Amino acid sequence: MEEGNESERWEGYVDWRNRPALKRHHGGMLAASFVLVVEVLENLAFLANASNLVLYLADFMHFSPARSANTVTNFMGTAFLLALLGGFLSDAFLSTYYIYLISAVIEFLGLILLTIQARSPSLKPPICNHPTNTQTPIPCKQVGGGKAAILFTGLYLVALGVGGIKGSLPAHGAQQFDHTTALGRKQRSTFFNYYVFCLSCGALIAVTLVVWIEDNKGWQWGFGISTAAILLSLPLFLAGSSTYRNKIPEGSPLTTIAKVLIASSCTIQIARGPSNAIMSMGTSPSMPTQTNNEEEDENGNDPKDPPSRGLKFLNRAATRKPVWQGLKCTIEEVEEVKVVIRILPIFACTIILNCCLAQLSTFSVQQAASMNTKLGSLSVPPASLPIFPVVFIMILAPLYDHVIIPFARKATKSEMGISHLQRIGIGLVLSIVAMAVAALVEIKRKHVVHQSGLFDGSRPLPITFFWVALQYLFLGSADLFTLAGLLEFFFTEAPVSMRSLAMSLSWASLAMGYYLSSVLVSIVNSATSRSPWLSGSNLNHYHLDHFYWLMCVLSALNFIHYLLWATRYKYRSAGCNI
Repeated sequence: MEEGNESERWEGYVDWRNRPALKRHHGGMLAASFVLVVEVLENLAFLANASNLVLYLADFMHFSPARSANTVTNFMGTAFLLALLGGFLSDAFLSTYYIYLISAVIEFLGLILLTIQARSPSLKPPICNHPTNTQTPIPCKQVGGGKAAILFTGLYLVALGVGGIKGSLPAHGAQQFDHTTALGRKQRSTFFNYYVFCLSCGALIAVTLVVWIEDNKGWQWGFGISTAAILLSLPLFLAGSSTYRNKIPEGSPLTTIAKVLIASSCTIQIARGPSNAIMSMGTSPSMPTQTNNEEEDENGNDPKDPPSRGLKFLNRAATRKPVWQGLKCTIEEVEEVKVVIRILPIFACTIILNCCLAQLSTFSVQQAASMNTKLGSLSVPPASLPIFPVVFIMILAPLYDHVIIPFARKATKSEMGISHLQRIGIGLVLSIVAMAVAALVEIKRKHVVHQSGLFDGSRPLPITFFWVALQYLFLGSADLFTLAGLLEFFFTEAPVSMRSLAMSLSWASLAMGYYLSSVLVSIVNSATSRSPWLSGSNLNHYHLDHFYWLMCVLSALNFIHYLLWATRYKYRSAGCNI
């Protein structure tokens, strides 16, 4: 393939062979389509086990319920936090293309370990039983020693691989589009909508087919399906290599951030004015060196392009002389750091939303499990209950892209129709509604408990689990609006050299939401120690409705906090302000 002239190349991009990427051959929706297909398999491999892992740890590794739950929380939280590492490496040292390939191989190795352990009885603790007249009792001994080492090595290899993939794959897809054209920006917005759609496709297969196989055929088959899925994703991803344009890494973005922050506090005033420059050079005004000195200051900045007024304390990094030459900063570097600081409050305001989403895999599942989960003759396993938000997202994502957004564009006469921050705000409002609905459903469920007298939880309540589906639908909608909005917001607003790392904040927010959920439960039980809200022999003795109302209030306060930042935020690109 010929390299083409300057006008035919994507500046700052190369192909998979490290040759200049060409506009007529690389990027576009075809290249992004490979990413979308791969995301289905990747999320299937991750969620197939994460959604049901607590049962595997309790039933086969003999962990206590508390330790099983904590292990799953730590595993998922670590996986999402490691997305920051994947994003950092994609920006700093290797492209998103190579980080994905390396991460997928790491996840594959972790899944192989887990599959081998699930298949081999010698690598698991003995199956325990209760003593009878004909049996010798076998105590339920928790996994330990080398067997525990295999388990945790496999789990955290998977977590490391998932983190690398989450930190690189969405950014790799988004960078296939030309942000300088309206068509490219619209296609990029469509990509993010369908990225969430593909996440849901993988999740749908995971929480239905794979969960059923794990429960009925054995965990070695569940881990085996995940292993096969991530293995299949590698040749599919490689098949698109000739179409990808890969962003050239520009060095550590954290170095730039640290340099600007340190330089802004460790500087001395630069002498200004033509006379000072002339005196310092020992030349006369007629000499041509004066003109050169007026074009740039001592930090190499063009005086015609001064730093912005916001976050003025950072301007000192570019307008004053650093105490050490290694701290010399340009105005461009200062402005990049300002952008990062401005998007952090938006990131922080989504943590409460993800704390609400964490309830879908904890209390909401327990609510539904206490109710009638039959659909005719079919009994729906609790681990499959996330099918409700998943299916709703799969319906809403195309509807949003092909109906809602075109209508909004005509109504607002703007390119975006609904801005990124408006979209995130809609998700936050839906999370408030979801928590209110969850509280009302719990009140109804507890009313049935009192009417039926089934406080011991020995039998399912005479109320259908479809009531719980309402909170799943609202939280699923909130997730669609917020996750897609956050990913696109971070990609478009962050400096080019920091886009992968910035997008990884979306996954870090999810991890922090899971951790915050655990902390909130502990705080609530401590504050209500005389009559704990979230304590008892079973869910029927909990005051779960009180906890949901608390989450509703916290979500409302968080939304007010979000509005304070969102209404003041100024987009880097025109025409998108909230």
